[in-house]
Order: sequence, then structure tokens, then C-alpha cells
Amino acid sequence: MKLNQIAPKHGSTKKRMRIGRGIGSGMGKTGGRGGKGQTARSGVRIKGFEGGQMPLHRRLPKRGFRNTKFQLRLNEVNLGKVQAAIDAKLLDAGALIDSAALIKAGLMRRAKDGVRLLGTGEFKAKANFAVFGASKSAQAAVEKAGGSVKILAPAKEPEGEKAA
Repeated sequence: MKLNQIAPKHGSTKKRMRIGRGIGSGMGKTGGRGGKGQTARSGVRIKGFEGGQMPLHRRLPKRGFRNTKFQLRLNEVNLGKVQAAIDAKLLDAGALIDSAALIKAGLMRRAKDGVRLLGTGEFKAKANFAVFGASKSAQAAVEKAGGSVKILAPAKEPEGEKAA
């Protein structure tokens, strides 16, 4: 068998329809776009237009509040990854482990608004953490190994500097 002899299973592929190629093709004249008007033109389509009737998204009441301007963007780090970094000598378990140490070890790319410690994975090193937040399971695992978790207050930024 050669490369030029390989073909898909018979009936599994279908030739694409070439529209606008004459009346004999069955897709000539308007090319499946119907008559005149906006929808017959290329690139123009009114999304959500209901023929002048009030569209559904405007009939329904506004609900809720989105906190995107003020929400905190946190880096999430699992204890299993921290343990792997300690085993690989990228992190010093004796020193305080904070966001700067985690960046240097390559566990996260940049410090956002803080670090949240999660409890996934096995953790057996005695280490002290200074993080923005930690899950209950992460705190329990660190304290069981003989370490401690210090929860930091959020860093206050001047109004208007944070990107929304």
C-alpha cells in the first residue's frame, strides 16, 4: 500500500456544496440566501433581532450584581506541588514560603492578588506558609506535618489602578 492509495471509507465523506455556480448546480442565483435584504448580504446579521418585537434579553428583568471590578484574582497552589518542589530542592522548607518563594520555585508565574493554598496531594514537610488564604484541608495537612499557615490580609491598592 502506498500513500496515494489511502482513501477514506466509501460513503464516509461528502463533497462540499459549491454555491453560486449556476442554475444547474441547484445552489445558483441567490445561493441559498433567499431574496434581497440584510441577510442576503455578507457579514451583516442582527443577533437577537425578533422582527421588531421586543427581544427576549430586553424583556427579562435585570438580575444580580457582578463583582468583576473588585474581585480578587488569586493563584491556587496545591500542597502536592509544594511538596514536589521541596523534594526537588526548589523550595526551602525551613524558610517562610510566600508568593515570592513560590514564584522563584516556578510554581506560579506572577503574584496576582495573593496565593490560596489548596489541600490536594500529600504533604509531609514541616514548613511555614504566609498566604492570602488556605482551605481547611490544606491547613490541617500543614499543621499535621508540624508546620503553620499564616493568613495575610489582602493588599489594599489605590483606587483606579487595578485593571477591571
